[in-house]
Amino acid sequence: MLFGLYGAAGYGREVMPLLRAQLPENAEAVFIDDGDTPPYVNGHRCLAWRAFLAGPGKERAVCLAIADGAVRARLAQTCADADIGFCSVRAANVEIMDDVQIGEGAILSPFVTLTSNIRIGRHFHANIYSYVAHDCVIGDFVTFAPAVKCNGNVVVEDHAYIGTGAILRQGRPGAPLTIGRGAVVGMGAVVTKDVPPGVTVMGNPARAMRGR
Repeated sequence: MLFGLYGAAGYGREVMPLLRAQLPENAEAVFIDDGDTPPYVNGHRCLAWRAFLAGPGKERAVCLAIADGAVRARLAQTCADADIGFCSVRAANVEIMDDVQIGEGAILSPFVTLTSNIRIGRHFHANIYSYVAHDCVIGDFVTFAPAVKCNGNVVVEDHAYIGTGAILRQGRPGAPLTIGRGAVVGMGAVVTKDVPPGVTVMGNPARAMRGR
């Protein structure tokens, strides 16, 4: 079986050892990248998409190691159109507690914690030391950069990007803190109130960025 990790840049190179550690016997992991990349990256073959499809054998799966949620969504559709399935990647020391549901294609990096009663959509990225606490709902193609602190009763809608070290204040049952679709939470931001769709917030407390 051939496993393709889409993206040979920094994040992909961090994820590859995690994918390699969970491979079944006689399986190979390769990078997929359509940019100007060498034929081998960190000892693994690096193939363009068409070369990945044209390789021998019929069993293959892809994991999307691209931080931009919109790009991940486009690549997911490309894979679906080619009838290519998805695999998830999970570090050995990830902690997952009670009643946690995760969609296909997730990447859970080392020291990630998911506590209880959590719903997570497709192609979620949780980078190192991030956590999601109780009663949270995370949409599709959401990215958590390293050390994101997502406290309980938070809703993060599709395609949101949460920057390194950001803190999302705990919501309340029936009144969750909501990060809107496509919103961006800047590095180190402390979010104390809802973020509208498509808005970028920064600072402590987090405030919307305004155009010049």
